[in-house]
Amino acid sequence: MGALKKTFSTLGSLVLTLFGLSVLTFFIGRVMPTDPVLAAVGDNAPQSVVERVRMEMGLDQPLYIQFGHYLNQLLHGDLGKSILTSNAVTSDIARFFPATMELATAAIVIAALVGIPLGVWAAVRQRSWIDQTIRVICLAGHSLPVFVLALLSLLVFYAVLGIAPGPGRQDIIWQDMVPQVTGFLTIDSLLAGEYDAFWDALAHMAQPVLILAYFSMAYITRMTRTFMLNALGGEFVITARAKGLSSRRVIWRHAFPTVAVQLVTVLALTYAGLLEGAVVTENVFAWPGLGQYLTTSLMNADMNPVVGATLLVGAVYVLLNQLADLLYRLWDPRVK
Repeated sequence: MGALKKTFSTLGSLVLTLFGLSVLTFFIGRVMPTDPVLAAVGDNAPQSVVERVRMEMGLDQPLYIQFGHYLNQLLHGDLGKSILTSNAVTSDIARFFPATMELATAAIVIAALVGIPLGVWAAVRQRSWIDQTIRVICLAGHSLPVFVLALLSLLVFYAVLGIAPGPGRQDIIWQDMVPQVTGFLTIDSLLAGEYDAFWDALAHMAQPVLILAYFSMAYITRMTRTFMLNALGGEFVITARAKGLSSRRVIWRHAFPTVAVQLVTVLALTYAGLLEGAVVTENVFAWPGLGQYLTTSLMNADMNPVVGATLLVGAVYVLLNQLADLLYRLWDPRVK
């Protein structure tokens, strides 16, 4: 009964959170200092056309009625239509979001594979020059703005050294040459047997992925170090050392498993943050993902894509948070 009650409580919390998110995104679309009607018909349209389009869009009705229509559309998977692309927003998001996921997924994998061992190493070598060096590297990763790193990367590796491809997701010769199956260009090119396209896509991914990975790695390393310092000071670790166990066994078989549970939450939220925070990186590298789609729509007062993309990112963040909480409980049954 306790587990069932907890499940219903979690589901209720999830539904309320998503409802609150839908309320927030609705009012974002209404308080923006741009008129979606004028964005659709133009500033020089006759007043009669403006009023007719306003009625067609339902913007002449009271807010509570507009919100009811908005919720009804959401429940049917309808996020409206984009003025810029003339496509349904859901169709556009399905086309652009995989590119963002490809960046974020590659970045979180690299960040975890590098950041976790570095964090453990820094904790084991606390106050040594190794620890200080790792902390400086992490501080730089947190302090330097992402757009500065992105611009410097393009300047050095593309403009000056010429060893990296330019902005974009692939060279023009490979545009629309790879059938879209998963939306991940690297995977789709392998599935199609286009190995030259695969290496080209991988080369274009390198700079934005490494920049996002560095930013995430700094946070993961810092959190891992903190968790490990607490674990290494525990009585069970002192007992293990007193039994004569090797340092490697104490670290990886006794101390690390206790922090792995906490790292699940850190990694899940970091991944959600990458999906949310890749906007600047995508714009610098002209990466055709959700971030660039969102920015272009916002600059052109196309509010349906802005609201839809914001709602999607928020929902992903909430769902990943709940997934991390579930994994935390499954991994450590002591957590109630």
